[in-house]
Amino acid sequence: MSRIANAPIAIPTGVEVKLDGQDLSVKGSKGEMKFGVHNDVEVVQEDNVLKFSPRGNGGRAMAGTMRALVQNMVTGVSDGFERRLELQGVGYRAQAQGKKLTLQLGFSHPVEYELPDGIEAQTPSQTEIILTGIDKQKLGQVCAEIRDFRPPEPYKGKGVRYQGEYVRRKEAKKK
Repeated sequence: MSRIANAPIAIPTGVEVKLDGQDLSVKGSKGEMKFGVHNDVEVVQEDNVLKFSPRGNGGRAMAGTMRALVQNMVTGVSDGFERRLELQGVGYRAQAQGKKLTLQLGFSHPVEYELPDGIEAQTPSQTEIILTGIDKQKLGQVCAEIRDFRPPEPYKGKGVRYQGEYVRRKEAKKK
């Protein structure tokens, strides 16, 4: 049984948390996020600490989930999140231009991906993409959508992969 909800969230300096009933807003140097806490979970703010507890028997699992989501919000507005993608394959390139990411992935046409609000992309090299943002869920979704254009295949290893991701290789068919 997980005990994540029992651990309080320490609010770092420079981060402002406002609790209005079940609505929670977190503001920091990187930006501001709002979140509606589930009705089965009670949130208490004491000094620079947030504590989560279930209301009744039904909210035990939800209390841990809400605590983890709010912890991600606090980390996002203070430090931010970063994900790195690698392109592997002959002629595979990426180029970031403002809110648009242009990918050459071996198709007959370039793939243009419009980045949502709150997510920024950088391309330090043609085969590396660095995505940053304050919302961990949105950042992970954007990475998954970009990876879905050309997931790594097991025979040659070509495709878009997370940095450090291991792709198990298969042996080609023999005659």
